[in-house]
Amino acid sequence: MTDVTGSPDDVLHTLFRSDQGGHEQVVLCQDRATGLKAVIAIHSTALGPALGGTRFYPYASEAAAVTDALNLSRGMSYKNAMAGLDHGGGKAVIIGDPEQIKTEDLLLAYGRCVASLGGRYVTACDVGTYVADMDVVARECRWTTGRSPENGGAGDSSVLTAFGVFQGMRASAQHLWGDPTLRGRTVGVAGVGKVGHHLVEHLLEDGAQVVITDVRQDAVWRIADANPAVGVVADTERLIQIEGLDIYAPCALGGALNDDSVPELTAKIVCGAANNQLEHAGVEKDLSDRGILYAPDYVVNAGGVIQVADELHGFDFERCRTKAAKIFDTTLAIFARAKEDGIPPAAAADRIAEHRMAEARRP
Repeated sequence: MTDVTGSPDDVLHTLFRSDQGGHEQVVLCQDRATGLKAVIAIHSTALGPALGGTRFYPYASEAAAVTDALNLSRGMSYKNAMAGLDHGGGKAVIIGDPEQIKTEDLLLAYGRCVASLGGRYVTACDVGTYVADMDVVARECRWTTGRSPENGGAGDSSVLTAFGVFQGMRASAQHLWGDPTLRGRTVGVAGVGKVGHHLVEHLLEDGAQVVITDVRQDAVWRIADANPAVGVVADTERLIQIEGLDIYAPCALGGALNDDSVPELTAKIVCGAANNQLEHAGVEKDLSDRGILYAPDYVVNAGGVIQVADELHGFDFERCRTKAAKIFDTTLAIFARAKEDGIPPAAAADRIAEHRMAEARRP
């Protein structure tokens, strides 16, 4: 799952590189009347219709948006495969600041774009989009999940995303320390938004010591005011350098694990909700060489996609929670495979996911 750099040649090379699972389809969407500019990337439909959220973000360039859509959709193929879902991977990005340009008409135009794919891509929430937005999109597109219960949906998927990350963290603790409890462990959470603040609640309930940071002070103080025992640091750089930090949980945007951050990590485990945490190929080996156990992001953060997939068949929260709880066992199985094959956990997860997708493609 190596990333692309964003230059036109690299984007096209990745798109058509069939030996590494090149994307099946990339759609550019534009609606001048509303200002909509979007990219829908379908990586694979080997296991079923592509499923993945819609990210609304002010990208620095159109090339950066395409790159993000390609990387995120590829990650969704692996995530859905590891979650045992009958879905392939897809992702959409809308270019622009949602605080500035998001309107009902723009979301309706986006819904028409998704609908034009005839069910090959099923959308949901992601960074910058919310349940209320999916309710609007669904007015033009029946292949929309993450809607409100009032509109036939399951509501906020961040609850089960956080629950799944917590299960992955428990599995990591079991593998490394022989005990799945986080009681007495110090956990640093970078990003306490939609998913991160739910994760903090699980950690506190389990008896962990929690330290948080976020670029938005209101998100930080919402937690700190309710839980005075929670520590607060100014930024992620300081968080990852805390002496005695047991677990680092990146829960914001991708690329948190890179050539600059990995040498500074004091934690023995990395397990968080953010997508595409490894900035480039080779970082997973750097973590392993330092003795840091990495729980692959697309495995542990699959609780949300389990929820939205279930919505397509008549949502049942307890059924979804039971499936998300199995992330504990899946994570342990990945660590066992990594040890058996002598490879980092990220590579082991890739092998398992790729095997399932390859088996599905066989006639």
